Amino acid sequence: MRVEIAIGEDVIRLGQLLKYANVVLDGAEAKALIASGAVRVDGETETRRGRQVSVGSLVEVRHPGGNQQLRVVR
Repeated sequence: MRVEIAIGEDVIRLGQLLKYANVVLDGAEAKALIASGAVRVDGETETRRGRQVSVGSLVEVRHPGGNQQLRVVR
């Protein structure tokens, strides 16, 4: 499933994006999900919660129940 996530700035931190998109409940859950290797940004696995994600980026999250794609838009 692909969802567009509108942000008010040019960039957002990866952990914040996952919380904003309701993928995770809090920062601890975001940290664990990212550390597990289940998150890719623009096709590359990302393990840094503080990674700056810019408008136009595609964030892919692997869940046990299925994958989710987040397109960051303005």
